[in-house]
Amino acid sequence: MAQARVKARAPRKESVFGERFAVFAECLLTGVWIAVACLGVVTYPAAFAAGARHLRRSTAHEGGGRREFVMDFRAAVRGGWIVGLAGWAAVAAVWVDVQAARAGIPGGPFVGAVGLFALIGLTVAGLRAAAVWTPGARWRALLADAGRRTVLDPAGSFLLVGGLAVVACSALFVAPLAVPVLGAVAAAAVAVEERYRHR
Repeated sequence: MAQARVKARAPRKESVFGERFAVFAECLLTGVWIAVACLGVVTYPAAFAAGARHLRRSTAHEGGGRREFVMDFRAAVRGGWIVGLAGWAAVAAVWVDVQAARAGIPGGPFVGAVGLFALIGLTVAGLRAAAVWTPGARWRALLADAGRRTVLDPAGSFLLVGGLAVVACSALFVAPLAVPVLGAVAAAAVAVEERYRHR
């Protein structure tokens, strides 16, 4: 009689390795989505915001897929395209500074170095802002807060600089590899923001 009883089985728990590999695979897929969404040239802040939100949902075991990514991207691009345009203007200004430094203008190397460091700081602040974006959030407020966190959390900021360096190296050695690695950069930004929030 006791043997006839059917034991209710608990759902099989995924191994730690399997769970982490699933997150890694999700990051690579998200990188492809981010790359496609960046084709609009000024849409890269919105693409990273949508990618970061997708990864936050994924790590929280909430639903979400390509459709939700597209909806988030559409919401983020409303104000995000202005941020993207400002980013390209900053790149152009730094390019002029670097050209001045290479031309041998007095003070040029100093101005070029300051411009380059400022561009790196702006890029990190942009990634941190995208990592915490939610629908309805204003980009100006997000960037102001992210700028403060960039300065107050140098360790997290250096981690993001390292992630950007990995993307640059990937693009130099195997260009197609830079596409999925974009998702890893978005994941790094999400992780840095979570780390800062729990400090």
